[in-house]
Amino acid sequence: MLDFKKEISSIHRIARSMVSFANHHGGTLLVGVNDDGSISGVKVEEEKFMLERAALECCEPPIQLAIHEWTIRGKTILEVVVPEGSQKPYFALDEQGKKWVYIRAGDQSLLASRTMVEVLKHKHSSRPVLIKYSDKEKALLDYLKEHPKITLKEFCKLVNIGRWRAQRILVKLTAVGIIHLYDHEKTEYYSLG
Repeated sequence: MLDFKKEISSIHRIARSMVSFANHHGGTLLVGVNDDGSISGVKVEEEKFMLERAALECCEPPIQLAIHEWTIRGKTILEVVVPEGSQKPYFALDEQGKKWVYIRAGDQSLLASRTMVEVLKHKHSSRPVLIKYSDKEKALLDYLKEHPKITLKEFCKLVNIGRWRAQRILVKLTAVGIIHLYDHEKTEYYSLG
């Protein structure tokens, strides 16, 4: 929930960090601070301009930032508070204008999988998520009581259904918090909540 930035060199790259925080629980960027935590300081007006431009032009929907200036040992840093978003998923635009969703995993901003994008949409939709508790959902939950995790492919095989239908079941169960999606490894998997 904390990210150090020596300076803002690209509005598109900083937008990735902003949307990853907005898609998570919010977070703070410290601009003018090196990766090791040492203070380098910044040119305040230039950095504020880049941050505000990124939040308004490269984040969809736009993100409202709270920017605070701090002077430490004669060097100024910016504390940039990115709130948790209320309109998830948030997208960052790249240099070609393509939209991408990023999420936080540890101290990194990672590209979200299609499944995670669907989970974010379902979790933050005004429409209720309706879950039909069939033998497929029961088989999944029984399997997860005995095993630590399951992949989409394993779930398809377990209940003998197609990928699209299996993914819909997994997305709904994830959106309501019954199971958790872990998509920051090579193969995404699900476990009990």
